[in-house]
Amino acid sequence: MGHHGWQGNPPGAEDQARRRLVEAAIACIGRSDVSKISLSDVATEAGVTRQTVYRYFPSLSEILRAVGQAGADEFAERMQRHLATCDSPAEAAVESVVFAVRTVPDEPYMGLLLQAGEPDYFTAGSTSPAAFALGARILRNVPVDWRGAGVTTDEDLEGLAEVLMRLFISFLQYPSTPPLTDDRIRSLVRRWIGPALGGPAS
Repeated sequence: MGHHGWQGNPPGAEDQARRRLVEAAIACIGRSDVSKISLSDVATEAGVTRQTVYRYFPSLSEILRAVGQAGADEFAERMQRHLATCDSPAEAAVESVVFAVRTVPDEPYMGLLLQAGEPDYFTAGSTSPAAFALGARILRNVPVDWRGAGVTTDEDLEGLAEVLMRLFISFLQYPSTPPLTDDRIRSLVRRWIGPALGGPAS
């Protein structure tokens, strides 16, 4: 791996180089409109040549998607801790949506694209097979009786994760006026998703 530049502090591995470039992109987004940012700006921020950026991210779209995905694992851990107290599959489903709607906009990575007016990059990362698999992993680790709710296979969990993720994305991208309260979101999700998981509709 070439180590030209990097402000005198070259990364030790490929994944470190990619992470440094993502951090540089985040810094650029924080200072300017995304539509005005180029890979050259990212290169300058990271202290490397534009060719170095191209080696890891052939287009601006790819690095912006990486920005949206950068905090996914940490976010997943936080959601899992939040859901650990749920006592039923229906409650876990409801609370996963409420948690995501309330916390994603303030996430330092995923929320940055929403705040910058680039929801498409966030959506692309959040509706990928890898994202659904991550969502299924979160649900699988919640200590509730999924099998008793009819969720018996990995495919079932991924399908449920997909529905819940598409639901919270719609709440984020198309907010109501006035904004919905947490209790109102809970009521909606509980009414229409809860019965499918053996929970009450009210």
